[in-house]
Amino acid sequence: MANIKSAKKRARQAEKTRTHNVGLRSKLRSSIKTVITAIDSKDHKAAQEAFKNATPIIDSMVNKNIIKRNKAARHKIRLNKMIKGLS
Repeated sequence: MANIKSAKKRARQAEKTRTHNVGLRSKLRSSIKTVITAIDSKDHKAAQEAFKNATPIIDSMVNKNIIKRNKAARHKIRLNKMIKGLS
């Protein structure tokens, strides 16, 4: 544990942001998982709807620096490619 007052504060802030980011990352993973389950059930319309809902969530995680821009693009491209493979 830190001894200096500013280091203690920084440790508290880091823990607070870490717990906040865990929730956001979970939301991201859940949105991706809903798209994948819709794809696995071979329901094209549900998969498209889930992808449409997941896209803004993925983009907002980039803006909040939870994931990098290329990772978001990679997720969106792969999910879209899987959806197009259904039809």
